[in-house]
Amino acid sequence: MICLLVQKDFLKKIKDFGLNSYEAKIWTALLSRGVSTAGELSDIANVPRSRSYDVLESLEKKGFIIMKIGKPIKYITVPPKEVLERVKNKVNEDANDQIKSLEKLQKSKILDELNVLHSEGISLVEPTDITASFKGRDNLYSHLDLMIKEAEKSIILMTTEQGIIRKLNALSRNLEKAHKRGVEIKIAVPITEKTKSLLKEASKYAKVKDCKTKGRFCIVDEKEILFMLLDDEKIHPSYDIGVWVNTSLFSQTLIELFNLAWRGMKVFT
Repeated sequence: MICLLVQKDFLKKIKDFGLNSYEAKIWTALLSRGVSTAGELSDIANVPRSRSYDVLESLEKKGFIIMKIGKPIKYITVPPKEVLERVKNKVNEDANDQIKSLEKLQKSKILDELNVLHSEGISLVEPTDITASFKGRDNLYSHLDLMIKEAEKSIILMTTEQGIIRKLNALSRNLEKAHKRGVEIKIAVPITEKTKSLLKEASKYAKVKDCKTKGRFCIVDEKEILFMLLDDEKIHPSYDIGVWVNTSLFSQTLIELFNLAWRGMKVFT
């Protein structure tokens, strides 16, 4: 049985080559034999004989094995190092094809029609219905990035010492682009030895002030708010939680409170 030849964890890693469970088992069995028939591989890998021929045909098309002509038909493996190169090339080809398709779509009338549908649809939605929650820091940052990209007038960002380090590393390019569009950017963060160098660069496109209050939120165009619910020093990134709302009333209230605090903060120089 294949379980006697390799560990289950090893088989799982083999799937990173782009193989399903049966393909991984058959390929690993053939690697251990060097050359073998479909029947032998079926028995060794514990794969139904009715499926083994389809699996071998799939592996041959993917460039993992070679069919040896003769009776009975036997199969031999391509060296794993060469297989890896073939897989990498195939992934690159598929990715390039996908990028070209998306670039064509970006210039097509279909995207314009989709944007019109979205604009018309969103205008019918009540502001109180435009809310969402996000779990995981990657998801939070993806939406924050989108908010920054779409900002037209203003961005207010308040975060922690570690938060500003992460955000500027991930978002500084789009913050700088927003500044060039004429967007006013305010950043309120703790100014420490760890943050000084990054904030010096950020001060070229944003007004930066030293904030001792612990808060994590972003307000865009005085209507969109993304605020984080948990202390980033006490939570694992995958469990971080944020809430996004689109409401001018709440935003205006929060901005007024922020501006009161902003006036008392020390300017970063």
